[in-house]
Amino acid sequence: MMMSGLFRFGVWQNFFRAWRSGYSGNLEGEGFTLGGVYVIGAGRQGVLLEHREKEFGDKVSLPSVLEAAEKIKPQAS
Repeated sequence: MMMSGLFRFGVWQNFFRAWRSGYSGNLEGEGFTLGGVYVIGAGRQGVLLEHREKEFGDKVSLPSVLEAAEKIKPQAS
């Protein structure tokens, strides 16, 4: 995203939402890397949930993570 991320309206919305809720991280580090969440099943189940940040501050839906985690089947030994 580099500098173009600073000009996106959604990035500023996410920043102010975090600021109002009392976020107090150290804000150190790379700063240009977007994150993501993967839920991977056992064995051949593969990826059950994939969430990639499209802009800074995107959050994954907790209910969708829990739903995907419940789908994980134990692998037979």
